[in-house]
Amino acid sequence: MLQAAVKLLIPFDALVQSITELDIDKKRRLWELLEEELAQAEEEHWEQDPVVRAEIREARAAYEAGDYVTLEEYIAQSEGLSS
Repeated sequence: MLQAAVKLLIPFDALVQSITELDIDKKRRLWELLEEELAQAEEEHWEQDPVVRAEIREARAAYEAGDYVTLEEYIAQSEGLSS
């Protein structure tokens, strides 16, 4: 079965008005969808940022070299500093 994609151009004000008319359950579902979309868009943006890409390469190299602290070690160190 073929699925066709349809793109609609909806003025932003009309979209906002439509949202205000939704019941609370549909607003929550829309919020969830928007959070997912925003998270994906931010991740894609970060992946394209040269600074972030360099930091990821640096972190991977440090990890491969064994130059890292586990969460448990970090917590133990932090507790040692606070006492």
